[in-house]
Parts: sequence; structure tokens; C-alpha cells
Amino acid sequence: MSKNVLITGSEGFIGSHIVQLLLKKKYKVRAFVYYNSFNNIGWLSSLDKDELKKINIHFGDIRDEKNVLAAFKNIDYVIHLAALIGIPYSYNSPKSYIETNVLGTYNVLEASLKKKIKRLLVTSTSEVYGSAKKIPIDENHVLQGQSPYAATKIAADKLTESYCKSFDLNATIVRPFNTYGPRQSNRAIIPTIITQILNKNSLKIGSLTPKRDFNYVENVAETFEKILVSSKLKGEEVNISSGKSISIRDLIYQISRLLKKNIKIKVDKSRIRPKNSEVNNLQGSSKKLDRIIKAKKISLNEGLKKTIDWFKNKENLIKYDTDKYIL
Repeated sequence: MSKNVLITGSEGFIGSHIVQLLLKKKYKVRAFVYYNSFNNIGWLSSLDKDELKKINIHFGDIRDEKNVLAAFKNIDYVIHLAALIGIPYSYNSPKSYIETNVLGTYNVLEASLKKKIKRLLVTSTSEVYGSAKKIPIDENHVLQGQSPYAATKIAADKLTESYCKSFDLNATIVRPFNTYGPRQSNRAIIPTIITQILNKNSLKIGSLTPKRDFNYVENVAETFEKILVSSKLKGEEVNISSGKSISIRDLIYQISRLLKKNIKIKVDKSRIRPKNSEVNNLQGSSKKLDRIIKAKKISLNEGLKKTIDWFKNKENLIKYDTDKYIL
């Protein structure tokens, strides 16, 4: 029996990889794409023609309740990724994050109830944990809104939790730690390091001391699919993490070694977060996920090599690049 799945934020970094994976696994995919006057389908345009023919593209706006409901027609499963994700921009425009991340999630939850969706995954972020009270961070860690972005994702998570408890919605909150790989926005830390080093021997960067837990995008996509078909995580939150963290400084040195370049690092104060907003260490615990799902993991070094190879291809760099959808 075919599985009809809707993916919001499908044209983004993680979304496009999930679309490709589900097509390979013979799902019938409807891709919810943010409406624009250019008919731009984002990273979905990098799929081959045979893959694109299999996708039902639905243009809309996650903030529009009627449009979201229309996208849910004849759908069994939903993966909700659409969100505003750039942390720096959230300081300047918090209301837009509330409208997209909170109201947009509300629209998805309501449509899931009305259309009797069998299974819903709502994408969260490791940023909801804030600065770690304990390492590694498991799903019981306190949630801390240290940026407007993080606060809106916490609100969306809690709204989802309430729909699971109040209306018995079969939803899971999926909390990826830092995802990286081909197609990621140049605004993200690994692409900005790679592209700057490729173009010159110096690097402008923000704070060097924060630590992050990095996960390769193909592994993350595969894990999403396994969570989607699991019957063991209803109404729960689950981390996707490597269980290891690396400082931005050490990450820079690792990438520069792979590129065989000696570089000068220049700290750009304009790129540093406000003091009380910076998250110092995001290192996740994957114990809960590992008990339920056998997910493939590749090393950071191997994933960086694959990512570097993609960014070395200049044709990839002129493709669609946006902060609109989840990383």
C-alpha cells in the first residue's frame, strides 16, 4: 500500500534530502513549497527530472490556514519542517518568527486533526535547550529561550505536546542537533567556513568557543524516515545527535586541514551573539533514539569531506539559497 506523505519546507536543506529519500523508498510525496512569484522550488530544482516528475508540488504559505488544510487532502503522513531559522534575524524581526514558527505549526496541528493524519513529525531544534545544564543533553533537559528563534520553537513544541495530550494526536517532536552537508545555506557555520577558506586564506567568524554536535544530512533524513514509521515515539520528543561536540575553533582547523590550507582567523564582532543569548555547548544524547532505531552514522571527518566536495563545485553555489526553511 502506498504511503502519501506531505513535507512542509520541502525545498529547503533538510527537506529536499528527505524528499529524495522518500522517493527512493516509494512514498508518494507532496512537497509544500513557499509561494513566490518566480515559481522557485528551491533545492528541489537540484533533483533529476525523473525524481521531479514523481513529486506533487503544492505552493502555499504555512501561515495560511486554508492553504495548509488544502495541502493535507488525501495525505497519510506529514513531516513539518517549514520555519524561519536564522538566529541573527530573529533579533531584528521576532514577530515574523512567531507568525511562521508558532502560527504555522498551529495550522499544521489543526489540519492534522481535521484530516485525520496517521502520523505527524514536527521538527524542533537543539537550540531549545539553550546553554547546557548537563552534558550530554537528553530530552528531559530544561528548555531555555535564549533567542527569539529558540523561544518560538519552544512554543511550537509545547503546542504540539498539548495536541498529543488533549486530542490524542499521533505526533513526535524531532529535535535535530546541528545538521550539515550539501545544499546548506552559506549562512550556516560549516558552509561559511568552507566557502571562505576556498576563496581566500583568511576567515571572518564570530565566537570561536561555542561547541556544537554535528550530524550529516543524509543520516538525518534517514533517521526522520525511521521515526516516521515507528510506533514507539507517539507524543514524545527525540533527539537526533552524534553524542559528540566540537568547538568552532577546532572545527575550523579540521576543515582547513582537509582543504590543505593555512589560514588566518579574524573574529568579527558583528557576528557574535548578544552575551546572554549565546549557547555555549550543544552536545546531545542519542540514547533514547538508539534504543528504538538503528540509524546509520558517519564520522564528522567523512561528512566534511563529502560536504567540501559539493561546495567545490561552483555550479552548486549559484543555486537557490535562503534562510526561509529549516536547516
